[in-house]
Amino acid sequence: MTTPQSPHKQSLTAALRSIEIFADLREDQLEWFVSNAQEHTFATGEVLLHEGDPATALYVLLEGEIRGRAESGAKDSPGFVARAGEVTGLLPFSRMTRFGMTARATAPSWILGLHKDHFQEMLQRIPELLPRLIGVMADRIREYSRAEQQRDKLSALGKLSAGLAHELNNPAAAAVRAAEGLRESMQELRKTNKLLDDDSLSCEERSALASFEENLLDQLGSKPTLDALEQSDIEQELADWLNRRSIPNASRVASGLVEAGVDRAALEKLGARYRDAVLSHVLSRVVCSVSAEKLTREIEASTGRISELVRAIKEYTYMDQAPEQEVDVHRGIESTLTMLKFRLKRGVEVKREFDPNLPRVFARGSELNQIWTNLIDNAIDAMGGKGELIIRTSRELDFILVEIIDNGPGISDAVRPHLFEPFFTTKGVGEGTGIGLDTVYRIVRGHRGEISFESRPGRTSFQVRLPLRGV
Repeated sequence: MTTPQSPHKQSLTAALRSIEIFADLREDQLEWFVSNAQEHTFATGEVLLHEGDPATALYVLLEGEIRGRAESGAKDSPGFVARAGEVTGLLPFSRMTRFGMTARATAPSWILGLHKDHFQEMLQRIPELLPRLIGVMADRIREYSRAEQQRDKLSALGKLSAGLAHELNNPAAAAVRAAEGLRESMQELRKTNKLLDDDSLSCEERSALASFEENLLDQLGSKPTLDALEQSDIEQELADWLNRRSIPNASRVASGLVEAGVDRAALEKLGARYRDAVLSHVLSRVVCSVSAEKLTREIEASTGRISELVRAIKEYTYMDQAPEQEVDVHRGIESTLTMLKFRLKRGVEVKREFDPNLPRVFARGSELNQIWTNLIDNAIDAMGGKGELIIRTSRELDFILVEIIDNGPGISDAVRPHLFEPFFTTKGVGEGTGIGLDTVYRIVRGHRGEISFESRPGRTSFQVRLPLRGV
């Protein structure tokens, strides 16, 4: 004879049956679950469990909503949301020992909690729940994996964006400074030309000045750079000469002449051709002309660097190109190195040992660049930002081989078996997600390729083999 349920237990059983995974269970199975579960109610804002609490129970959310997030360590790690009708908490066969997040009610919530001590009996009495709870666990893993991958991608994008912003800012700022200097030089040049017009130079004198300037401009960049002491000595020598000729602002003019590449012999040659009253204007014209040319070249170099970075971004992402195509691996590696230049220049020496006859591979270029990015970034981390990075390419029958070699401390024996496992990381909390090498592995396998590694103290080598027609 079955004992009638109390009205409250009847309402619990009815609420449990409204949930999908319990909907078709027998009445006695639902009654057992309700009898062994503990009922909880939470007002909005109340805490269901704290981060670090032992994972001891499965929770069935009958009404309301629960949100969880990490409150220590990696605070940008994915959170979770459980709504009415969902099962959360510890699941049978889960390896979770402690809750990694603090869970709060975001709406008035009604919850049933079943302690893990009842799990074995639950699965014996209600075997239908086993595949359903495994499905819940699989969905949870997929969702967490997707969130971690998205976080890893955003983290990588953030690093690259910050580095590119820095790399773009330097030439952009240099171009702005040069443009301002060029404007000042052109203003000074116009004033000087007006003074020279008033000096009524002869055709021969004008021709000599133009020829002198052209010679200086032709030699720009070819003369060795003076060290500070040499430059100071030459400036003093020219300033003394200018003072003897009563040239105004002799020190400033001497500094400009040295920057323009004028030495004592050239200055004496000019002095022999022009009278003192005119020589001051001639020298000013020479300094302004050379300065304007140098600033123009600086603007060209800076804007060229910006164009180079934009080109590298387009090549790195394969923007406006077919997803699968014949890929030049060397160009992909070079664009990756350009994207990571902000990390390399802190003390990493890159050695390229490229096979000049390496054939192209049929692949998804942007995905290959993810491989190079993760492996190079990991190598830089392994070396502590300083060391020697070797990138070697070669052909092996119908495969190409790319090796990324660093001279860091090597990979420990304890880490090696887990290196390509998802979410496994040797980095500190908040520094790594463990997705990078898993992503590399999946991309390589997706191209029907292979990845392996060899490691000892002072030399770690990752080898990526890709078939010539891999996709």
